[in-house]
Amino acid sequence: MDQAASVEETSADRSLQRKLRRSHLADQLFARTTWLFAVLVLVIVLAITLSLVIGAWPILRQFGFSFLTSAEWNPVTDTYGALVPMVGTLVTSAIAIIIAVPVSFGIAVFITELAPRWLQRPIGTAVELLAAIPSIIYGMWGLFVFAPLFAQYVQPWIIEHIGSLPLIGFLFSGPPLGIGLFTAGLILAIMVIPFITAVFRDIFELVPAVLKESAYGLGATTWEVVRNVVLPYTKVGVAGGIMLGLGRALGETMAVTFVIGNAYQLNRSLFMPGTTISATLANEFTEATGDLYVSALLALGLVLFCITFLVLALAKLLMLRLTAMEGERT
Repeated sequence: MDQAASVEETSADRSLQRKLRRSHLADQLFARTTWLFAVLVLVIVLAITLSLVIGAWPILRQFGFSFLTSAEWNPVTDTYGALVPMVGTLVTSAIAIIIAVPVSFGIAVFITELAPRWLQRPIGTAVELLAAIPSIIYGMWGLFVFAPLFAQYVQPWIIEHIGSLPLIGFLFSGPPLGIGLFTAGLILAIMVIPFITAVFRDIFELVPAVLKESAYGLGATTWEVVRNVVLPYTKVGVAGGIMLGLGRALGETMAVTFVIGNAYQLNRSLFMPGTTISATLANEFTEATGDLYVSALLALGLVLFCITFLVLALAKLLMLRLTAMEGERT
């Protein structure tokens, strides 16, 4: 009996050791696979950067830093400058964020704090459906529906009542064309609202209910709860959501191409046509014939890549700073 029991124990120990070895091997395989995927992402980013630098090198060697400061773009004379599309990209993205963030914040607060349960899901679904609409549909709608209505009813009123104001009036002057930088920014705002709203809603729902209930129990209003409880608890996520929307706006192509006017000129008025880096690439890449022309377009892509990288880096630094400040306060 003792010998049989000893044999069974030995067999059980061997079986357990085999299971432990298999588990250890599976764990190592999983760790190495995930490490490989992470390295693959870095390799792809470096490969994209290297290809852009190599493609843009001829134009950078010929024009140098003046490529970033020149507003002239003339393929006939092989004179190229990135200032106009750079300004258009930054201006339209700024307009989109200025409009989209308050609207997204209001929608998220309504869904999480004010809306009855039976209304939360329909509104959330409607917002998510906006994110599923292709960008070219936004562009066609903006060009054929929104721009004519904007030019006929909204722009004349803005030009008449705001265009004459000091300091900011020049931003809203000029003829009511319907298309332009401001229209492109509005379309971009509509496009990024679903993304920012989804992030805001998800992080607002992570706030512990006991914190909000305690504030309500002390007599706080809904706005006071949002301002003093929800926002301090989720400020890192809020900053991340805003930067996510900004990154989405910086790289948008088709919708902007339809409504921005695609004019390679600098204007003080937001109602005048302009262009962005992505719109310039979409319009001219298939028509680029000379090596210097192609290099100029690749240089624009490199500039857009650098702008996006800087935005994401600043967002990461901001979130790290907010996290550090929260830790110091704690």
